[in-house]
Amino acid sequence: MTLSDRIELLTVLGEYIKQNSEEWQAVKERAERGNSWFTQDFIQLASVNIAEVFLQKDSLESFAAHYHLDDNVKAQKVGIVMAGNIPLVGFHDFLCCFLSGHIAHIKLSSKDNILLPFLLQKIAALNTEVNDQVVFSEMLKECDAYIATGSNNSGRYFEYYFSKYPHIIRKNKTSVAVLCGEEREDELAALAADIHTYYGLGCRNVTKLFVPDGYNFEKLIDAFKPYNHFADHNKYKNNYDYQLSIALLNNVYYMTNGATLLLESGNTFSPIAVLYYEFYDKVDNINIPEESVQCTVGRSFTSFGGAQVPGLFDYADGVDTLQFLLSL
Repeated sequence: MTLSDRIELLTVLGEYIKQNSEEWQAVKERAERGNSWFTQDFIQLASVNIAEVFLQKDSLESFAAHYHLDDNVKAQKVGIVMAGNIPLVGFHDFLCCFLSGHIAHIKLSSKDNILLPFLLQKIAALNTEVNDQVVFSEMLKECDAYIATGSNNSGRYFEYYFSKYPHIIRKNKTSVAVLCGEEREDELAALAADIHTYYGLGCRNVTKLFVPDGYNFEKLIDAFKPYNHFADHNKYKNNYDYQLSIALLNNVYYMTNGATLLLESGNTFSPIAVLYYEFYDKVDNINIPEESVQCTVGRSFTSFGGAQVPGLFDYADGVDTLQFLLSL
């Protein structure tokens, strides 16, 4: 299978996703039954973003040309351990491996084990060589290199098991936002999406705000209204109730719209249903912990609303996955 063939298959896959056929809707329903965090709306959002940003023919051709990809890559076995925090979160790793011509041996998360296999079945039906280039497996043995994504705890195990091989290992990451206090309503609405999309479970979800001293939260909390229905989601509501109880027991000041708790904290990673904030006097004095931050949102950073729409060159942890694969 040539590079041109692979790009064509990915382009066809993008068109299939955007059609949102009854078949695809049924698969999304099945995925939601298996993992209630994966609502059909969020699955559709994730997959359409992939289709419109990753799977456009001209974008894929430009992406391949940037790395001077050709058909002379010596295929290696690449073990990919995928996370399952948001729908299709490991798609970019698959994409890079598939485009490069290497053989992907993928271990899926039990939380997200329906969507990607189905999508790959669709392109395998058009070209059976896909089945030789992408293999799903529970055990990733005898691979030539590894890409593994997980928590800080699992990352230590990955480093132990894969230390002898070329590898990329990703651990916990989150995202933050820097506000100046003069944001427009449309910017705050976009920020609300950066915070709440996928129930806040992604590494590109904003979990911490840096706000100027004396910041008025009223307009921001008002921008959260489209997500008030999160309080009707059983698992989310359980987390909200628990965090609210802790705040009440500890007599901690909080703000809420009934679905999202805002708490002042120096921490960066907030629990589900909680958004941390921290005041600053000067922008230059803000201390963003770069080692644990995937994305910073703000007027001088990633645009509001752009956190959950990464481009082909927006690599997790800033590590160029395709360059790594071409170096094998």
